[in-house]
Amino acid sequence: MTSPAYPITTEKKEKTIWKFLIEELKPRGKWLTPFNIISLPVMLAGLVLIVYRFTDGLGAVSNVNQEIPWGLWKGFNVVTGVAFAGGAYVLTFMVYILKMDKYHSIVRVTVLNGFLAYMFYAGALVLDLGKPWNIFNPIIGNNFGASSVLFLVAWHFMLYIFAQLIEFSPAVAEWLGARTARKILAGMTIGAVIFGITLSTLHQSGLGALFLMASEKIHPLWYNEFLPILFLVSSVFAGLSMVIFQGSITNKVFADQLAKDHRENDHGIIHGLARVCAGALFAYLFMQIIVFIHGQHWALLNTPMGYWWLFEIIGFVVVPLFLFLYSYRNFNITMIKVASIIAIVGIILNRLNVSIIAFRWDAAVHYVPSWMEIVITAAIIFTQIWIFRWVIHRMPVLRESPEWARDH
Repeated sequence: MTSPAYPITTEKKEKTIWKFLIEELKPRGKWLTPFNIISLPVMLAGLVLIVYRFTDGLGAVSNVNQEIPWGLWKGFNVVTGVAFAGGAYVLTFMVYILKMDKYHSIVRVTVLNGFLAYMFYAGALVLDLGKPWNIFNPIIGNNFGASSVLFLVAWHFMLYIFAQLIEFSPAVAEWLGARTARKILAGMTIGAVIFGITLSTLHQSGLGALFLMASEKIHPLWYNEFLPILFLVSSVFAGLSMVIFQGSITNKVFADQLAKDHRENDHGIIHGLARVCAGALFAYLFMQIIVFIHGQHWALLNTPMGYWWLFEIIGFVVVPLFLFLYSYRNFNITMIKVASIIAIVGIILNRLNVSIIAFRWDAAVHYVPSWMEIVITAAIIFTQIWIFRWVIHRMPVLRESPEWARDH
């Protein structure tokens, strides 16, 4: 007669979970890779500089001042980075609302990218606050400032991070083998997606609305009352261009993780995203032309800033638009990837123009980021990539879900 199978006690279960987590925290793969060799010193230097920033103040590491209060961390990490994170809300809308199932295989990796981006860019926002503890004011009710656009953006950011966490949480439950939790969280996905899409459209446009109160500080070629709409539309092709660009790298670096349908449909996915990017770019270009004509800014074109504006519009809006159209028509995947890179550079240029370059363009002393700001920005990006890589190697993001999860 065999001995009865005794149930696992709570104490043993806790030990098993802790053992599992400790094992998962251990590094995998080779350490001496070019990326690790470059990124580790930058991350360590960034950590030291962040400590220095909080001990000696913002002015110790940054060149921002009372006249130019927004520097690289807000202009690049927040204003630009949030546009690139827009791929998450666009793709979830396409898959869960429009039922475009062929893009389903890249939803999780896109949501993961968006979630990490918002987490780190919110952290970068804290770095750029003179009194960083005031970041909690909109939440705890201390000087709410409910009539401020920034108040709305702060709440949108916070709520959207929670929405993305719920959208990604089924992958975490599958990693932990939590079947009941996975079933509950998967049932919350549609609600989180709808809530997240609503929040995204609000805060993408809200970032543009922040600059509406700076009409006398931003060059007329970049300032207009339609900035909220332009920011929203540009986040569509910015986010999807980043999906194409990151996906091209991810599929090579994590080729062993790719699910079968992801690998087979990769070119079809990129081809379909190119059409959406072309449509959004056309709408963006059309609005820019209409705004320019109604603004009667013809005389400004024959100036240094006018040449710079034409360089942005022609080189990084018109060119990628035609490249997306041409490559979509001819199913040229390589050209689509080139177009996505040009569009990404164009968004960086546009957002930096609005927030930094064309902001107080006529000032005697213009803002230039310090080397410490640049190092901290690079450290933030590298840290985000490290965490992204850790998650990909452990959770079912690119690979198929466990069979028990697919049955539900």
